[in-house]
Amino acid sequence: MLKYMNTAVRSLHTARQILPRTIKSVLEDQSSSDAQVFVNGWIRSVRSQKQVSFANVNDGSNLKGIQAILTTEQAKALTTGASVQLKGKLVASPGQEQQRELQVEHVQVLGECDSTYPLQKKRHTLEFLREIGHLRSRGNTGSAVLRLRNAAVLGFQKFFEQAECFNVHTPIITSHDCEGGGEVFKVLPASDYETQKAAPTAMASSEFFKKPVYLTVSGQLHAEILATSLSRVYTLGPVFRAEESQTSRHLAEFWMMEAELAFINDLNQLLDFTEDCIVSTTKYVLDNAREELEFFNRWTDKTLLERLEKTVNKPFIRMTYTEAIEVLQGAQQSGKIKFEFPVTWGSSLQSEHERYLATTHFQHPVFVTNYPSGLKPFYMRVDETSESSKSTVGCFDLLIPSIGELIGGSMREERYDVLREKMIESKMDLDEYKWYLDLRRYGTVPHGGFGLGLERYMLWITGLESVRDVVPMPRYVGSCRY
Repeated sequence: MLKYMNTAVRSLHTARQILPRTIKSVLEDQSSSDAQVFVNGWIRSVRSQKQVSFANVNDGSNLKGIQAILTTEQAKALTTGASVQLKGKLVASPGQEQQRELQVEHVQVLGECDSTYPLQKKRHTLEFLREIGHLRSRGNTGSAVLRLRNAAVLGFQKFFEQAECFNVHTPIITSHDCEGGGEVFKVLPASDYETQKAAPTAMASSEFFKKPVYLTVSGQLHAEILATSLSRVYTLGPVFRAEESQTSRHLAEFWMMEAELAFINDLNQLLDFTEDCIVSTTKYVLDNAREELEFFNRWTDKTLLERLEKTVNKPFIRMTYTEAIEVLQGAQQSGKIKFEFPVTWGSSLQSEHERYLATTHFQHPVFVTNYPSGLKPFYMRVDETSESSKSTVGCFDLLIPSIGELIGGSMREERYDVLREKMIESKMDLDEYKWYLDLRRYGTVPHGGFGLGLERYMLWITGLESVRDVVPMPRYVGSCRY
């Protein structure tokens, strides 16, 4: 009986009571003034004077950490990068940088650090920090990115919860390539690698899954399955694209947030939902990660806070692809800009076109809708009112200043006959995609959805220029460290 009673008592404890307190919680707890507290963290810097020494200790829970006041003797044991546990009292600080500081009574060094530690007290370039990816999250920029990333994910989750969407987990290994999603990575056991090199045509029957499989480039088609039973779903997970691109916007592995919504029958409903998603999440980040945003506003982009506030307070621009082409052609004809790639109806919008629309022309997020059907994948719904010579689909891209495309989405083709014909035109294996057609045979519904690259959203809310700086361990062509 005692064993069960002890279990019941333990269950009453919260995680915050079980784990050591973070520096953030210690500083926010007004009742801890003059009380003895323990602080764990890593030494960011040590500054010694004749009578007293100062150390900045940070555990990653906030931007500035905590200033510790020590005797000169206590400080002798401390070096930049060392991990410590400090015991002392919180006292009011006479300095302007912090309201309270730790008057240290006892120092315990948990892990020593020698003078080769690369993160000394000075500004480091982003290029240098990429070379020490295993340590860069201990610096201000790296840790601020991770806290903002956490806030963004929580903001998205909060939005979807309020919209009554279910979080679902779609496969990472898939038998299809989500037509049009990008170049895929094939998956096979390491033991089969040499066999495949020697006799590639003999591998099909001995494949682990008895057929070729790939790392997913998108969870969309699987999310459509689940939306036909749960109505509203979203997924957030890693996707993989074998793009040999060295641009600041591309990674081989990145995180994609995708939503699928059943029982919507108009593209404007999807645009409204998408705009609400971005506005709601950005408001959440502004309210819950202000310290980090102010840091990036100071050191990375001095217009960051201003444009994020504008994002949540001013409606997004909406225009059709045809209207966008007219704007781009007008800008080029008037001599405002000269584009490298031609601007003609039926051609893809290149990065330079997207940036001009969002960054120069509107200086605000802009939805571009109803692209030519020939530019888009088979699953996008054909517009019923489009001219035969200029057939379009009910889709959109959300373009944002400085970055370009942030989100792509569409109404999905729910009509069985139309979808089947499009798949035949795309030379797809109908047997392989029978399950996808079945969704239209058995209780089809009008539906739509979108996908958002989390790293590109991170560029938007940090002002950083490369996706390699907003993901903990970037993977791109020629680089897969750690």
